[in-house]
Amino acid sequence: MEMRKRLISSSGNATLSPVENWLELKHAVLVEVTSEADGYPVEGALLPGQARGWRAATSGTQIIRLLFDQPQTIRRIHLVFREYEAGRTQEFLLRWLPHGTAAWKEVVRQQWNFSPPDTTEECEEYKVDLASADALELSITADMGRQEVRASLDELRLSARQEA
Repeated sequence: MEMRKRLISSSGNATLSPVENWLELKHAVLVEVTSEADGYPVEGALLPGQARGWRAATSGTQIIRLLFDQPQTIRRIHLVFREYEAGRTQEFLLRWLPHGTAAWKEVVRQQWNFSPPDTTEECEEYKVDLASADALELSITADMGRQEVRASLDELRLSARQEA
């Protein structure tokens, strides 16, 4: 079974805790993504056990949006970014959409400096309480200075409780 996804227009070695109840995104979301490079589909970052993460097919700000089939209470967000080739400053914005609203709320906005070969991995884990989330959106600007760099994401995992 393939992950449900669709392309949208641009607008804008980490280890997971074995005791955490990670959400099976394959069965819980419709994924919207601005682009994906051949051989690096979004499933590579969203599904466990994948050899490769996701890579954008184009430069510029990229969006990965998870639309939940049922509202979820998100408890933990785990992100891993890796860069082995180019020094760059990346910014990402993580937002969520509360159930029954049209107003996105910011969870975190963060910049990270990759400087291979020394600094090649950014691993973030956020403990949150996003009650009744209809959607979660990750916006990545791969390089704040050079527009030709393509965004990438190695892992995105969520711990959630489905709403009754």
